[in-house]
Amino acid sequence: MKKALTTVLLLLTMPVLYGFGAFMDEQQWVSWGTKALTESYDPSGETNITKWEIMLTTDHFIRLRKTYQQGNQEYYSFNIKRLSGLNYLPGNELTDTLQVQTQTDDIIIQTYGNPIGDLDSMATTLNIPVKKLMPGRLDSLKQALIFLRQKGL
Repeated sequence: MKKALTTVLLLLTMPVLYGFGAFMDEQQWVSWGTKALTESYDPSGETNITKWEIMLTTDHFIRLRKTYQQGNQEYYSFNIKRLSGLNYLPGNELTDTLQVQTQTDDIIIQTYGNPIGDLDSMATTLNIPVKKLMPGRLDSLKQALIFLRQKGL
């Protein structure tokens, strides 16, 4: 009886965990990706951030903007078709890091209002601080990014 119940529960959860991707269109993946990134982002490690915004856009860019107490801003942006890796790095008991890697220096980094001047640079890796993620949420975020990356190629 226990084995039958386990099998039934497994069969009922598989479509939820793995099958919903087949029923989602591009806009739904973009919305889901933005929601997952927004709910997962954890600015608590940077106490002088007053405002932040992270999103996945309809033109398949991930954009992160941080505004600090002094009014200066940092802005990160890259097209997910340049995505080459997404790693989940364990941190402390409250927060981890989502490490995004691109093929070359494809991550645009811009600073505004910096006392030493506005800077523009490029990077290959972006470390995004995140709250502890459940494996299902991490997998669905990866699935969204893979779908959109393939859509943009």
